[in-house]
Amino acid sequence: MKHIELIIVGGGPIGIACALEAKKKGIDYLILEKGPIVNSLFNYPMNMQFFSSSEKLEIDNIPFISTEAKPKRNEALEYYRRIVDANDLNIHLFEKVVSIEKQDNELFNITTEKGTYSATYTIISTGFYDIPNTLDVPGEDLPKVAHYYKDPHFYSMQKVAVIGASNSAVDAALECYRKGADVSIIVRGPEIGRRVKYWVKPDIENRIKEGSIKAFFNTTVKEFKENTLILNTSEGEKVIENDYVLALTGYKPNFSFLEKIGVNLSEDGKFYPQYNEDTMETNVNNLYLAGVICGGMDTHLWFIENSRIHAKIIVQNILSKKN
Repeated sequence: MKHIELIIVGGGPIGIACALEAKKKGIDYLILEKGPIVNSLFNYPMNMQFFSSSEKLEIDNIPFISTEAKPKRNEALEYYRRIVDANDLNIHLFEKVVSIEKQDNELFNITTEKGTYSATYTIISTGFYDIPNTLDVPGEDLPKVAHYYKDPHFYSMQKVAVIGASNSAVDAALECYRKGADVSIIVRGPEIGRRVKYWVKPDIENRIKEGSIKAFFNTTVKEFKENTLILNTSEGEKVIENDYVLALTGYKPNFSFLEKIGVNLSEDGKFYPQYNEDTMETNVNNLYLAGVICGGMDTHLWFIENSRIHAKIIVQNILSKKN
């Protein structure tokens, strides 16, 4: 079993920021990432454009130059890849962490699909994009239902229902419409989400107003069928023809993973993990959280631009313990 002073679980932007800070301070570290570099960003839609401007996505004051004020997915992938490469960061890709156990000697025993490590300190920076919020209605397991969206070309000339009112749902609805899909958007509430990107919101609202995209507000899905959807609307049950469904209803962190390590979660349905905001240390000694995982079910609370600081806070706390 190889001992590493600090193991960082998750090779996204915040995990990379933690590694950069650890390297600068002379801490022996290793990033364990279950997929490619910035795996979550890699799995974003092909044409996704960030809400934040490029300077707010920067880590460690390394300039992020993009062709537009709001960078796109491919630019972000290149930016973070170059940081990992140029700084020769110690990262193991495609090595999923299976379990983390605190030993009697206060070290962490970390088991992956490829090996076992021990660590004095551990940072969990795994984001929230791995587990979709399911609707839990009949037919959701049909092949035509997807909780992730990649490329609009696939849906050209198809009857597509997009479920949700957030940025991901709105982007998918507009892109599929512009590739020739017959698009319906199904929204649980009375309107498109208020946090939708300000330059996109008028677009979707105008497409709905002109009838290019059919909208069903105050509506939920009762059942997915092979060629139709059964909807519960404010006017009663309605059946619409359908080829594919994009159920883009959000995602959540892996709470069971945190619980198995011993992290306390709030019992109010939000599942906020317990940690000290001044140090980012959880109720498990020497176990830290960084990034969006700190927000529990409220995945909109933390993002790259306001959680970059977590790296410095955590490393400073580790250094204070060593000294």
